Amino acid sequence: MSEQTEQNQRGVVIVGAGMAGVQTAVALREQGFTGPVTLLGAEPHQPYDRPPLSKAVLLGKAEDSAFDVDFEGLDIDLRLGVEVTGLRAAVHELDTEAGPVPYGILVLATGAQPLTLPGTEGVPGVHLLRTLDDAARLRPVLAASPRAVVVGAGWIGAEFATAAREAGCEVTVVEAADRVLAGALPAEVAEPMARWYQEAGAELITGAKVAGIEEGRVLLADGRTLPAGAVVVGIGARPATGWLDGSGVERGPDGSVTADAYLRTSLPGVYAVGDCASFPSGRYGTRLLVHHWDNALQGPRTVAANILAGEPAQVYDPVPYFWSEQFGRFVQYAGHHGGADTLLLRGDPAGPAWSACWLRDGALVAVLVVGRPRDMAQGRRLIEAAVPLDPAKVSDPEVPLKSATA
Repeated sequence: MSEQTEQNQRGVVIVGAGMAGVQTAVALREQGFTGPVTLLGAEPHQPYDRPPLSKAVLLGKAEDSAFDVDFEGLDIDLRLGVEVTGLRAAVHELDTEAGPVPYGILVLATGAQPLTLPGTEGVPGVHLLRTLDDAARLRPVLAASPRAVVVGAGWIGAEFATAAREAGCEVTVVEAADRVLAGALPAEVAEPMARWYQEAGAELITGAKVAGIEEGRVLLADGRTLPAGAVVVGIGARPATGWLDGSGVERGPDGSVTADAYLRTSLPGVYAVGDCASFPSGRYGTRLLVHHWDNALQGPRTVAANILAGEPAQVYDPVPYFWSEQFGRFVQYAGHHGGADTLLLRGDPAGPAWSACWLRDGALVAVLVVGRPRDMAQGRRLIEAAVPLDPAKVSDPEVPLKSATA
């Protein structure tokens, strides 16, 4: 019996029942895999989508966001409430609180976990927003319309502040950096977004570090005290890979599993996908760690194709994409602007619709769009094509991006 046949008979085990894990299981069946597929989820809930948590679920407009997947019909063995605690690759087994789980091929899809502020664990009124249970705990709090303090002016902080304002809360957002989205966007692009907070009636305090959080108040390092009926911490996330300590799976300094161009890990027969894995991008010439929904949707198709082929067959090198709904605006981003040599703006960032375009060696490598959906659709295609563009045409909001070729 070949090793590949034996692996297929033992089946594929997927650790993590979020978007990446669910889509890997579905893709395996869609692409013709007939062996056993087991999906392990640490949470007790039916697998669900995370983006609605920060608005629809949080504001009571939806009870949950469960995936519309017929696991039984697809013959996927879904096991909920099973936390995986270790990997013993030498014997092809996972350690769980419910006992060992053997695997033939293993897919790591454990996602990311939110960063916490040291010293705030167990403080009443302090919340994270990552899981369905988090949203369920926060929903009645917001319904009471307390004065809320959001720590972190990144994507998730802005989305929560948006929901809190919609719920009628007074909101203060505290950011340690000197501007919003400091780790994600350059000042020229992020600065206009700071005005959105004021327009929405949310107070924004930048350049302010949190010294501590006590029940009912947030203490800043400069001595100021902010009253807070609720505190939401949104300062980023880290790959949920601590359980892999001692497993032999190579990880980077950021904790991400170091996957190759085929999404294989350093261990034979073990793949990694979604928020927990970084991958080398030939398109951008660097390793990418993408904590966004589209990556967790696209990567599983590559993993499934390579599992079925039994050998490196399909390279994963996407144009990253994500969106964010905040303060009445739909913001979209595609590509990767690290390494770009030119930034061009289309339209007035003070207005309701504008775009930012990043070029490298004359070709579009990334685009951020606010209220200009055609720029996004056309921009993604231009990034894929890597064709030279005319900067003057790119900068003219009246010229369609598709017509901006040099």
